[in-house]
Amino acid sequence: MAGPGDPPDGTPEGVPGGSEEEFRSVVFDESFIRAARLQEYSAQERITDHSPAVRKRVATHAAAHRRLSLQALVMVVLIAIAFAVAVYMGVRTPSGTSESRTAEPLRMTVIPLVPQGPVPGAPKAETLFEHSPAAEFESGAAGMPYPPVYRTADFTADQVRAALDVARNYLVASSLDPAVLTGDEIRPVRRLIDPDQYHQFDAGIDRPAADGRHAPSGWLVRFDPAKVALASDEVRVHGSFKAAQASPDALEVTSHHTFVYALRPVGGDDARASLFTVRRELHFRFDGDNLRLGQAELAVSYLQAGPLSCGADSADRLRPLLAGQSAKSGAPAGTDPYATTGPTALCGALAPSAQPSPPR
Repeated sequence: MAGPGDPPDGTPEGVPGGSEEEFRSVVFDESFIRAARLQEYSAQERITDHSPAVRKRVATHAAAHRRLSLQALVMVVLIAIAFAVAVYMGVRTPSGTSESRTAEPLRMTVIPLVPQGPVPGAPKAETLFEHSPAAEFESGAAGMPYPPVYRTADFTADQVRAALDVARNYLVASSLDPAVLTGDEIRPVRRLIDPDQYHQFDAGIDRPAADGRHAPSGWLVRFDPAKVALASDEVRVHGSFKAAQASPDALEVTSHHTFVYALRPVGGDDARASLFTVRRELHFRFDGDNLRLGQAELAVSYLQAGPLSCGADSADRLRPLLAGQSAKSGAPAGTDPYATTGPTALCGALAPSAQPSPPR
């Protein structure tokens, strides 16, 4: 019978006993293996004993993967933003051009036209219009038609049309608006100019001077309301626009228009109407911002107006000679060609053919 430490079927053959006792614990035969009790961990035991370590390793790996994914996503977003900014700046600022261009001061010239005799008058403005060169002129903005509109090398046809729109709006505001003509308003004109020119405009309105830079008559047409009133709401107009590209980043619009106003004196015995003619030539410049904002940079303003006295101060407000009045005798103030400061006195003669000739 086998001892307590023997396998169930006795000592296996070929295995020495007694002297090899220390090896018996590690030598198993088939009967020992069949008799051995095997124990398998339950699901709860496996979860309890093994899952924390495994789950911790999996969680750590997943968190690291999420962090890497988040960093990659942030990097992609930053690259996309940088690319979008680069494209936007490339569109806004073409290569070789500055980001913004400062508007130059307006250069202006105002020339009074002196009549050769008494100013003709009539009780009704319509009579004067029909017997003057303005008989064929259109009324108001209808006398400012657009030219054919074409694209240029760097500006689309829509941009050219936008520039013409602003130039026309400026002429309507500065030459036809009754509130501007009577000196009550300047805002309709100011809002259409480039903000870089606000300082020059405001300085001229506050401190007018015939220096070629600060004459309000270079910006707009207005009369002295203490002496002159509009005899008719109608203003006869004739003229044209021309648009051209001045540089790769600027359009230029040139306007040539003649405006004919019917005026009458404020008070006095002679209430007859008379005509007053203004010839305006304006040069407008437009960059991309001007076109987007509906504003213009005025580069040149050239104005001839009459009938006026040669010595009358026309820089601030126009002071027309009215029906029956004549220009004062005398030439304009002397001009010193050696002087380095001060304006040059300019004056012209109003041709008799420019005056109305109403029937007697």
